[in-house]
Amino acid sequence: MVQETLLKYLKGDAGEEEKIAVMEWLDENPANMKEIQALRKLHDLNIWQSTTEPQSTIVTVPNTTTQRFTGFVTDVLKIAAALVIALGAYYLFYAKAPRNLQAEMQTLYVPAGQRAELTLSDGTKVWLNANTTFTFPTRFSDESRLVTLNGEGFFNVTKNKKIPFIVQTDKYNVKVWGTSFNLLAYHTSKIFETSLLEGSVEVLEPETEKGIMLEQNDRICLENNQLVLSKIHHFNYFLWKEGLISFDNESFPEMVKKLELYFDLNIHVQNESINKYRCTGKFRTKDGIEHILKVLQLSNKFNFKIDEKLNTITID
Repeated sequence: MVQETLLKYLKGDAGEEEKIAVMEWLDENPANMKEIQALRKLHDLNIWQSTTEPQSTIVTVPNTTTQRFTGFVTDVLKIAAALVIALGAYYLFYAKAPRNLQAEMQTLYVPAGQRAELTLSDGTKVWLNANTTFTFPTRFSDESRLVTLNGEGFFNVTKNKKIPFIVQTDKYNVKVWGTSFNLLAYHTSKIFETSLLEGSVEVLEPETEKGIMLEQNDRICLENNQLVLSKIHHFNYFLWKEGLISFDNESFPEMVKKLELYFDLNIHVQNESINKYRCTGKFRTKDGIEHILKVLQLSNKFNFKIDEKLNTITID
C-alpha cells in the first residue's frame, strides 16, 4: 500500500475508492494493522510537535459510509483503537515537554457508530461516544483546564484543587476539580444531561460563576428549558463506554432521539401510537441500528424502512 494513500486515509482526506482500498489492504494481513498503527503514531506526533505556535488540528477517526445501518467492520474499530494508542504515546511524550511550549488546540471527531478514548495532558481520561466532537489543548496551562464538547463524553478527571476542569457545551458548562461524570450535549439536539458517579460537579450557565451543585449519583436534565435534578436509576446506560447501548424502560421517542444522535441519521415515526411503547435492552453499537430495531420488533409491533441514500429510517 502506498504510504501517501495511508496518510490521506489517516487525515480523513481519502476518497471513497481509496478508503475501500485501505480496508481491503488491512484485511489481507494482520501485519498491515501494525504498520498503520505505527504510521498513525508518527503522524499524530508530527502534528503535535511540528510547531511551538498555537494552532488547531482536527483528527478524525476513520469511518465507512455504508455500514451505519447494518454494523461496522472489525477493522474500523481497530483504527479507532490505533488512535487511542497514538494519543497515549503523545501523552507520554508531551507530559515531559518543556512548560514554555505553547499549547496547540486539537479537535477529535468520532463518527457515527464508533467511540474513542484518550488521556489528556493532566492525566484526565475521556471516553467519547459516537458522532462527538471534542476540542482540547495539547497541554493545560497553570491557570485553567478548559475543553469543549459537542456530543457525549465520560470524564474521569484528575484532581487539582487549584485548577478546576471545565467542559464547555453550547448549553451549559460543567465545572469540576476531580470526579467521574457523564455529559450529553449535542449541538443538534435539545438534550442536555449530566450524571455524576463520583465526586461533585457544578452545572453553570455560560458567563456565570455559580450554578447547580450535583452530589454523587445525581442526574440533571434539561426539560422544557429548565434544569431538573433527580437520581441516577439506570447505571447500565454508561456501558456505552464499552460499546453497548442500553435502554431501561425508556420511552420510544427518547430512544429514537438517542439513536439519531449515535448513528447520525433521521428517524421518522409515522404512527404516533408507537410512541407509547417503552424499550429495554442492551445492544452492541457495532451491530448497527438495523439490528437494534429488529430486536425491538420482537417485543413491539412496528415496521421500518431504511433509505440509505437519504440517510433516514421510517417507522410505522
